[in-house]
Amino acid sequence: MNSSAEPNFSLIIVGDEILSGKRQDKHLAKVIELLAARGLALASAEYVGDDRPRIEAALRRAFARSREAGEIVFSTGGIGATPDDHTRQCAAAALGVPLALHPEAEALIRERMQDVAREQGMPYEPDRADNVHRLNMGVFPEGATIIANPYNKIPGFSVGDVHFVPGFPVMAWPMIEGLLDTKYAHLHRRDAYVEKSVIVFGAMEATLTPLMEAVERDHPGVKVFSLPSVDHPQYGRHIDLGVKGAPDAVDAAYALLHAGLQALGAKLGPELVRTQ
Repeated sequence: MNSSAEPNFSLIIVGDEILSGKRQDKHLAKVIELLAARGLALASAEYVGDDRPRIEAALRRAFARSREAGEIVFSTGGIGATPDDHTRQCAAAALGVPLALHPEAEALIRERMQDVAREQGMPYEPDRADNVHRLNMGVFPEGATIIANPYNKIPGFSVGDVHFVPGFPVMAWPMIEGLLDTKYAHLHRRDAYVEKSVIVFGAMEATLTPLMEAVERDHPGVKVFSLPSVDHPQYGRHIDLGVKGAPDAVDAAYALLHAGLQALGAKLGPELVRTQ
């Protein structure tokens, strides 16, 4: 669905707990949902453990894609201030810039510490060791901007179109949604994306490939997809064959696809339409 004027969205999910199975990732499905509600789609996703070289390498690639192709990247996890949190440091290393306490982040963190002290009926002691340590959560790569956190005020940060949010869904999701509805509101394409397909019985993908290639060649901007299944509960062995993209482009491409299937003598089942 992306043309050269429409940047891709990608997601990086950081954390050993996901790769070890201690926790099930919820970010991928949610980010897909948030994008789809706005007529957008995720182009790629990557899981990375709490390993500095791997995180830094993943972020170098992300910054390069953002710089060279305008890609928009969301990174979740690893921005806290415990020994297993490495994302802030790796982002700075990938950019080749120092880390620095962000003044707006510092003010928000101090405000949060005061809120907690008040809720607990305790005095706020800014120079206490644990409170001083908490300011590390506002140490970001030099030049970063902050991302508002409506849950507890502790901000994330952005470097251009690469955005870093906590691993906690209750914080990460509203922060990502806020970015989508402010900085990227101009990209929203509600009701501007459609998939049209047909269930094809008894055909081989290799036989259908020339037709698929012809449809994509004759209709730039439309993507052809083929989803084979061998044990579908309703259709059994079949191929869900279709096209996706902008509605006006999809209609013409689907007509060509359907005519080609009929010319091949394919046995066709129900037609399916999905919109965003």
